[in-house]
Amino acid sequence: MPKNKGKGGKNRKRGKNEADDEKRELVFKEDGQEYAQVLRMLGNGRCEATCIDGTKRLCHIRGKMHKKVWIAAGDIILVGLRDYQDDKADVILKYMPDEARLLKAYGELPESTRLNEGIAGGLEDEDEGAGDDYIEFEDEDIDKI
Repeated sequence: MPKNKGKGGKNRKRGKNEADDEKRELVFKEDGQEYAQVLRMLGNGRCEATCIDGTKRLCHIRGKMHKKVWIAAGDIILVGLRDYQDDKADVILKYMPDEARLLKAYGELPESTRLNEGIAGGLEDEDEGAGDDYIEFEDEDIDKI
């Protein structure tokens, strides 16, 4: 049997996410960076995101964030643009929900950006008029069916 020389196994690695509760300084975009909203996760450390400039890009999650910071559809992220590939970008930072609201309040994100709703949340809002299509049936109509 091999001897374990480490300090623990999988369960020890799981309990390292305690630093997320702390308040951190809000990071704004610089040259070569852009804000984006995740459309969908593709697997293999990649996601598809729509940048604020209107371009849909394939984003690669950097190794420091991989399996430590969980990114889901609808999250606001900061991506680093590539000089040599305009359709690809690298995820630098994921904004927490309160940070994303602050970015919107500061005018960094456009007003049309939907926060914390994901892609499914955006679709539900479009169907609000669907409640008007409710049809009341009489008992006689049901018997005919």
